[in-house]
Amino acid sequence: MIRVAIVDDHAIVRAGLRQFLSEQVDLTVVAEAANGREALDIVRKGEVDVMVMDLSMPDQSGVDALAGIKARAPDLPVLILSGFPEEHYATTLLRQGASGYLNKDCDPEEIAKAIRTVHRGRKYITAGVAEMLAEGLSGAGDKPAHEQLSEREFQVFLRLAKGETIGHMADSMSLSVKTVSTYRTRVMEKMGLASNSDLTYYALKNGLIQ
Repeated sequence: MIRVAIVDDHAIVRAGLRQFLSEQVDLTVVAEAANGREALDIVRKGEVDVMVMDLSMPDQSGVDALAGIKARAPDLPVLILSGFPEEHYATTLLRQGASGYLNKDCDPEEIAKAIRTVHRGRKYITAGVAEMLAEGLSGAGDKPAHEQLSEREFQVFLRLAKGETIGHMADSMSLSVKTVSTYRTRVMEKMGLASNSDLTYYALKNGLIQ
């Protein structure tokens, strides 16, 4: 049996997913979490084979949670199941350690197939994401500015875009204010932006925050 953890802040989504996965002979839901911190608690217990996680959550976003999970359990497959279209986040998160990315509009059967795929140690990539990755490798097309950011820079960028202060970020990310300020400077330089409001506008325009 593949032991699955579901991380989503909506109880109804978790219940629906749990019900569907319980009908699969080889899958069993052994843990649930409503936010990133609870997801890390599940990881610490080490009793799951695959984690299915939403991106948009209170307390700690899926992007931040993914970084924490990969730091503690680099071999645990994390399948992102998000309401954001795949072109906004998929390639960035796959580079940052996610094992697969699915939009919540997908067929439930595809979720089960993706769980089995990532459990075997493979990436689960839809045709659309494969095309985006191929374009990135060939250098075709203009890559969005946020795809040039490192994992930490991307985390800082999203937090700034949501209006978080540097002081609060330093506390919650266990970094010094100076380090966070350095990341902010790098983000601004790489993205060619001048202010936090520019970051917010970019993130909204590109569907990275709601």
